Amino acid sequence: MTKYLISFPSGVMDIPDGGLQEVADAAHAVVQEAKEAGVWVFGGGIDESVPPVMVSGEGAVREGTYPQTAQIEGGYTILELPTYDAALHWASKIATACRCAQEVRAFQYDPAS
Repeated sequence: MTKYLISFPSGVMDIPDGGLQEVADAAHAVVQEAKEAGVWVFGGGIDESVPPVMVSGEGAVREGTYPQTAQIEGGYTILELPTYDAALHWASKIATACRCAQEVRAFQYDPAS
């Protein structure tokens, strides 16, 4: 089985005025469905109030990110699924619940994880 990252950036959700609770309920229903199906690994959103930092091998900490990851924010779900098509199916469910398209990426297999 492969683990898939299904994600979307902040600000792309199309939430009607007063509709945040409806979107949250729909998203939580998909989470529950994934848990009941046994495919849920992890999910959550990046806390954008906590600034990113870089930590060196010596433990030195500095503010900032790699240039190519400066825009990492939004919501993330990791599911463990038997096929890429299954990942696309679950991404569609998440897209419907969150009111925005989802990006799908596969993690490389690592027998130690």
